[in-house]
Amino acid sequence: MEQRGRSFYVLGAFFGLFVLFLYGPIITIGVLSFQGPQGGLTFPMNGTSLHWFRDLFEQQAVGDIWGSFRRSLALALMVMVTTVVVSVLGGLAFRKRFRGSGALFYLAIASLVIPSILVSLGVGLIFNQLGFRVHWASSGYGSQLTWTLPFGLLIMFAVFNRFDKSYEEAARDQGASPWQTFAHVVLPIIAPSLLGVALFGFTLSYDEFARTLLTAGSYNTLPLEIFGMTTNVTSPVIYALGTLTTVFSLLVIGLFFLVVWLIERSKARKAAAPVRRPNTRRAG
Repeated sequence: MEQRGRSFYVLGAFFGLFVLFLYGPIITIGVLSFQGPQGGLTFPMNGTSLHWFRDLFEQQAVGDIWGSFRRSLALALMVMVTTVVVSVLGGLAFRKRFRGSGALFYLAIASLVIPSILVSLGVGLIFNQLGFRVHWASSGYGSQLTWTLPFGLLIMFAVFNRFDKSYEEAARDQGASPWQTFAHVVLPIIAPSLLGVALFGFTLSYDEFARTLLTAGSYNTLPLEIFGMTTNVTSPVIYALGTLTTVFSLLVIGLFFLVVWLIERSKARKAAAPVRRPNTRRAG
């Protein structure tokens, strides 16, 4: 019993150190972002204030912060929608074996093991050779899909591998068409998983740096803009920006969890609702 107690405390201490290592830098940046107007980039803090947060919303020569944020947000939404749609279609296609399915599967996830900077370089070179404009909404969009789509496909493959086909068979027995079966039976069941794929697509795109480095063209996304700021900004304003982007990411994750909770709550209500039976009595 005593040995078991010691193991518990050792594992607890190890987990605590892991959490500190994981979130310590984020907490440090958050604390330093509240430096006073005369504060620097390191401890000890020189007072506390919201000066550097206000500085972000003023006209300043530290880069195109809000323009890069809008580009990252738009790109993340584009990648998210595409990842969800293609992942669902791919998951449906791989429910049945077809010739070349194995090779196609490994080809689809091969980009996960290729260094990100090489993907960025390759996509940029292809666009230049074909005479297309290198831009965050074209080449940047394509290079990020090579990162998000494999994750989305793997999730949907797992979902459909354990999907109970009897639900679809019951719907078809009731006269439902293939589209009605998908829209009213399959889609509501896999909805939480789709939200997970969407969250993967959004967050992986929003903070992607390497695959966007050589494919964004002349307009930076937010990670590229922050990287550029590290070379010429010597005030805690960069910490304030990091704190705001972290809060934004947490709000996005919280929003997705809220939607999942609402979906599960709606399902529970429908399951608990009494079943209305049609009145079969004949008048007279």
